[in-house]
Amino acid sequence: MGGPLRIGLVGAGKISRACLHTLPRLPGLRLTAVTDLNRARAEAAAKTAEAAADAAAETAETAAKASEAAVKSTGGVAVAASADELMAREDVDAVLNLTIPAAHAEVAPAALAAGRHVYGEKPLSGTREEADAILGAAERAGLRVGCAPDTVLGPGTQTARRAVDDGLIGTPVAATAFMTTAGHEAWHPDPEFYYRPGGGPLLDMGPYYLSALVHLLGPVVRVTGAASRPRGRRSVGSGPRAGERFAVEVDTHVMGVLEHRGGALTTLLMSFDVHAARLPRIEVHGSEGSLSVPDPNTFDGPVELWRGGAREPLAPSAGYAGSARGHGLADMARALGAGRPHRASAELARHVLDVMLTLLDAARERTSLPVGTTCSRPEPVPLVGEPSASAGHG
Repeated sequence: MGGPLRIGLVGAGKISRACLHTLPRLPGLRLTAVTDLNRARAEAAAKTAEAAADAAAETAETAAKASEAAVKSTGGVAVAASADELMAREDVDAVLNLTIPAAHAEVAPAALAAGRHVYGEKPLSGTREEADAILGAAERAGLRVGCAPDTVLGPGTQTARRAVDDGLIGTPVAATAFMTTAGHEAWHPDPEFYYRPGGGPLLDMGPYYLSALVHLLGPVVRVTGAASRPRGRRSVGSGPRAGERFAVEVDTHVMGVLEHRGGALTTLLMSFDVHAARLPRIEVHGSEGSLSVPDPNTFDGPVELWRGGAREPLAPSAGYAGSARGHGLADMARALGAGRPHRASAELARHVLDVMLTLLDAARERTSLPVGTTCSRPEPVPLVGEPSASAGHG
């Protein structure tokens, strides 16, 4: 692929802010257009992206001439009137889909039909059928589909993965994964979609944890589940609608046991019903030791190894150092150029979605169920760049 991958962003909501500041810093990417149902929000996003590009150029003092030339060649960031208009632009090679989950299965196929690669927010879609349709359309068109999270490509999860791969804990036997909060309505001004079909703690936060677990231990072959919905209504906790009540339509406390292909068992808890807990995010236990893994919703964090009766921090040894949201898209751009699979892939996202939906099915049926899909364990990320101070010794 010659030149940078030109990106059109669809959906300029909260999650876009991190990407708008990250994309100008990443080689191989160039944001060319943005659209949103709210045009004023799209215009603000375009200005933010342009300012971030200017700031990135100014701080690249050691490569000032090259940086200035790159910024000058990009021009401004266009504001498209609609997603269709953005996808039809000649200066868009790939669509960055940051719409709400309910729109993922609409935007991705439209982008593929327009001949554009797609990188989207998690989850890949709301149903297995929608996910299969997206992958099928991409295969027929010869296009790439990537999907968040890309946090697992940072030094936190990747350093832990290298420790597992290097045998520092022996043979992996078990893992625990805990995500607990009292609910997103405390901070989100419009939280209803978290509590409607396609939402809930598992589909919202599960992709971070399950993607990390697949990197660490491989795909999941069987699940056992249980779930509950302690409260039928909740209240908006912030913003102009504070105090407004809304219905809860999904289970908000989900527990499961996951059997990985290699034989390790993971105990999983995803909850919007826990006010305070002292549970670890992820731990992996092996025949020779244990590993403490940082929050998979972050790129960095301390990795600690317990072995031989002592606990020791592990220095960053893998992952995209200094990474932030957008590195999964940059990895896809590099993979396109190199002709290799990208790591934050639709295949991984489809498997993660299937694991989550099968777990919810098992919870409803009060049983254990096989997972119908699988995926390759993504290639590990070698240490790229200078690790940040927070990425190892904590």
